[in-house]
Amino acid sequence: MPEMLIDYYKAIENSSAKMLEAARLKDWDEVVRCEGTCAVLIEQLRFRAQDQELAPEQRKEKTRIMQRILRNDAQIRILAEPWMAQFEQLFEGQPQVMH
Repeated sequence: MPEMLIDYYKAIENSSAKMLEAARLKDWDEVVRCEGTCAVLIEQLRFRAQDQELAPEQRKEKTRIMQRILRNDAQIRILAEPWMAQFEQLFEGQPQVMH
């Protein structure tokens, strides 16, 4: 369980790296699970950030972590594009359900 604010950033980065590895293996169920973990950690981070601040040296580390997370995210999106296109084709031509 993360204790310091920077630990949340590190945990999000770790989950992001796992998500990228799962995307490389085309394990989309695992990608979705890791995405859920990231979402929970981000909410916890938002809550903790209300009453905690990063030390100056931690702000630099946060910047490096965020850059790695963004690179992971970009790579995941590239890997997911063919899967998403295939997924969309499955639903093309399907009758739309009106409520």
